[in-house]
Amino acid sequence: MEITKADKKERKKKRNRVAVHLLPWVTAVAMFIQSLDGTILNTSLPSIARDMDYSPTEMHSVIVTYALTLALFIPLSGWLADKFGTRTMFIIAVSLFVAGSLCCALSVDLITFNLSRVLQAIGASMMVPVARLAILYQYPKSRLLKTMNFITVFGLLGMVVGPSLGGFLSEKLSWHWIFLVNVPIGIIGISMAKRIMPNFKRAVGRFDFRGLMYFSLALIAITMVLELIGSGLTHWIMILGGLLIFNLLAVFYYIHYKKTEKPIIDLRLLNIKTLKIGLTGSLVTRLGIGGLPLLLPLMLQTGFGYSASVAGLLLLPSALANVAIKPFMVRIIKALGYRTVLISNTILLGVVLVILGFVEKETPLAYYILLMVFYGIFTSIQMSAMNTITLVDLDENTKSGGNTMLVIMQQLSVSFGVSVASLLLSFFQSDAFEMNRTQPYHYTFIVLAAFTIFSSLIFSKLGKTDGSNYMQ
Repeated sequence: MEITKADKKERKKKRNRVAVHLLPWVTAVAMFIQSLDGTILNTSLPSIARDMDYSPTEMHSVIVTYALTLALFIPLSGWLADKFGTRTMFIIAVSLFVAGSLCCALSVDLITFNLSRVLQAIGASMMVPVARLAILYQYPKSRLLKTMNFITVFGLLGMVVGPSLGGFLSEKLSWHWIFLVNVPIGIIGISMAKRIMPNFKRAVGRFDFRGLMYFSLALIAITMVLELIGSGLTHWIMILGGLLIFNLLAVFYYIHYKKTEKPIIDLRLLNIKTLKIGLTGSLVTRLGIGGLPLLLPLMLQTGFGYSASVAGLLLLPSALANVAIKPFMVRIIKALGYRTVLISNTILLGVVLVILGFVEKETPLAYYILLMVFYGIFTSIQMSAMNTITLVDLDENTKSGGNTMLVIMQQLSVSFGVSVASLLLSFFQSDAFEMNRTQPYHYTFIVLAAFTIFSSLIFSKLGKTDGSNYMQ
């Protein structure tokens, strides 16, 4: 039977429709392995340190190296995607990430491990930003909430599953598997991208190398400060020096940006109200909730005597709740509006943290499970609402820049959240306070709850109809 040109054209249209439908899955794969990688290593560092004959403190450089590399390369992601195409850069990014993961598993000492993490971080810095940019270019604003809701769940799943999976793989197999697990998932992502992801390109101006240096070095400086704060205030001279360098570089970038037609990060985008409120509110919210995956397992193990595997497993109910609430997310936000959802939800998240500030060793496990279910539901709603309200008012000329700013904020907020939680815990554990083993955790949770509830004031600046035109 002869295939006509009309048949070929119809088949091509059908393939394109299928590709459009499956594109969020490509982004979901990228979101999952990046968030998984960000948390799976923490519980495995002691095992890696023992195997390589280093102290756990020395292994902390692996975390710092990864964070600094992300800070350096994230601002490049939007420009590279627009220049060379979303599909091309996504495949390159995932390939680098997979290659870095394989090298991490094959590392024999701290030097090779750090170099491998640099390669891995270069890929991670572009993987999710480029995939999400393809989503922004592909879908109309009316489908943005539904699509972003879908991919955000996978990011949350990776974040919650990471600690327990890392502990399980390290105990039952070996630490090498926490990196090898990325290889098949990454290959699936590359294969899907080749068939599904459009290769969107846009006209870009001359590459702003000076702006990149100022901005990226400022991000590196503040990331270093956060890492130092997270390890305690013993390095206060270095912390003050890092803050000084950060502020100087920020001023240099601002002066450069005012004189440049197409800066690497266009601060004029902050004139978009929903983008500005979304970025600011997200940062403050994550300051409060970002420390929970670190604090809860620590409290359960060091304070209450639970095993590492049990402590990790108690985070899993929140992952299941993330998935369970997903089908209702669009309806919730559409019925109540972004402003109401974001104000009320941040308060509810704060209440969960306050309750965690009153649990005791005798508290039944069922109580933790119930709390984690509510935490998972509220976090899932919060992330979807914050991400979409940040992006809804971007047009074709601002999508790339706005998406890059969101990724930078998200990456910084992860470091901010962990650093603030660690600093508060160290403060309450100091000799200035006469507390038992568990009380410092209780007070830390209560202070973090205050941060979270405070973010509701930021979201109150949204108009009642903001974002309503982009929901279906």
